[in-house]
Amino acid sequence: MTDQKLSDNERLKRESNFLRGTIEQDLGDRMTGGFTADNFQLIRFHGMYQQDDRDIRAERAKQKLEPLHNVMLRARMPGGIITPKQWLAIDKFADEHTSYGSIRLTTRQTFQFHGVLKPNIKLMHQTLNSIGIDSIATAGDVNRNVLCTTNPVESELHQEAYEWAKKISEHLLPKTRAYAEIWLDGEKLETTDEEPILGSTYLPRKFKTTVVIPPQNDVDVHANDLNFVAIADNGKLVGFNVLVGGGLAMTHGDHSTYPRRADDFGFIPLEKTLDVAAAVVTTQRDWGNRSNRKNAKTKYTLDRVGSDVFKAEVEKRAGVKFEDSRPYEFTDRGDRIGWVEGIDGKHHLALFIENGRLLDYPNKPLKTGVAEIAKVHKGDFRMTANQNLIVAGVLAKDKKKIEKIARDHGLIDDGVSEQRKNSMACVSLPTCPLAMAEAERFLPEFVTDVEGILEKHGLEKDENIILRVTGCPNGCGRAMLAEIGLVGKAPGRYNLHLGGNRNGTRVPKMYRENITVAQIMDEIDGLVSRWSTERQEGEDFGDFTIRAGIIEEVKVSKRDFYG
Repeated sequence: MTDQKLSDNERLKRESNFLRGTIEQDLGDRMTGGFTADNFQLIRFHGMYQQDDRDIRAERAKQKLEPLHNVMLRARMPGGIITPKQWLAIDKFADEHTSYGSIRLTTRQTFQFHGVLKPNIKLMHQTLNSIGIDSIATAGDVNRNVLCTTNPVESELHQEAYEWAKKISEHLLPKTRAYAEIWLDGEKLETTDEEPILGSTYLPRKFKTTVVIPPQNDVDVHANDLNFVAIADNGKLVGFNVLVGGGLAMTHGDHSTYPRRADDFGFIPLEKTLDVAAAVVTTQRDWGNRSNRKNAKTKYTLDRVGSDVFKAEVEKRAGVKFEDSRPYEFTDRGDRIGWVEGIDGKHHLALFIENGRLLDYPNKPLKTGVAEIAKVHKGDFRMTANQNLIVAGVLAKDKKKIEKIARDHGLIDDGVSEQRKNSMACVSLPTCPLAMAEAERFLPEFVTDVEGILEKHGLEKDENIILRVTGCPNGCGRAMLAEIGLVGKAPGRYNLHLGGNRNGTRVPKMYRENITVAQIMDEIDGLVSRWSTERQEGEDFGDFTIRAGIIEEVKVSKRDFYG
């Protein structure tokens, strides 16, 4: 791409002095609550997005006030594991120093603070650092938080996979000292920063990595640039199948952008894991599109140069020859809500958290409930990629105590339907600046309406549809791997996508464009009516829509997606 003009983000990174910019000077500017010029983008590499409350933006403008600027911070938590002590600290900070008072569990298996004002930003980073947490590289053109299947049952295998998720995260982190210098008052040294893997201008675009343990595809591998599929022999991890080039983001009206499944490159032994991770990242670093950010992700690089060519380059850089992929199968991707017992005899309680939003609601003090559990829990917590929370490693004698706290605070509700458990949304309004339509605030009532339709057409209570809503086409809610996916187009209007499958290996196709909520409900009503009467035995909704000719299957992402 050297013959084309580079995007301005490339200038920004090149001139940033390894991500420092003038962030420190901006912190001292009390004339504005926001960050200016390049720093607006650079703080993303430090795990933050500048936002404002869009619900009150117009009113503030009338008062001749700037938007109520604040930041959202996303923590780096490889594999989503957090200790009770750490949890209590983040709970306290959310109470005392955020505008919303909530902790939000994300689809990237971590937590976010929303509504942190400029005077509290440094305190936030120092508080996290004091408990062994940071937000390095959870946003920006770098490798982001590394996901790992939570798998509380096969405890030993999960521990091995989790350790690899941590190793991959550390191996691919930026090496610049900017984070420590700016937020932790680290010593400023005169020596030159070096970025041996990411490079001095970092990656062309964001990069996402997972470690997944079949048969659970709870991390949605096809939403990610790089995936390590755990292959076990007699319960011991022996290596990984490597999947490259997945991604869900697109741009409305731009057919050069599209969601894409990841390609299976083959099997590698454990000892080559970090070499292959670095080789995939550096190949994308060197070959990715730095002129057009809409086509800068790994999926577009693979389609431009050819998957085989990219794979050969990875083999050369890693000093490895991919073997044939070892057999594996994904059967599901939801969390096992409720109690399960691991092979180590410990018990694990998965709590369903709608939209991942932990807040104290009337008669349902969810956030306080988790804090009360943290005060007595001797194991750890696991945040899932489905926005739920697992109380992990509970001894048999402690089960009743933990469950009572959970029930008393509304964290266990036996009336929650399977449909609600399998529905998900991104944050969207009022905080996300990219949001075109509601998602998180829209989902609960939308699911209630879908529940009514399922009941109306005689579906059993355990039957459900993988349902996801995202407020814009950037893919945070992973709607483009759902059986029914809504993608925000404008206030109250969405594109309706059909045809994904339950195990997350098929991209849905647009069925209706830019339609209202009422039109969406009419469409779902008709579709569920047909599904209930015309389906084959055990046929899931997404598979039915394709077999019945309602929607065409997306096999090759770009051609089939728009064709």
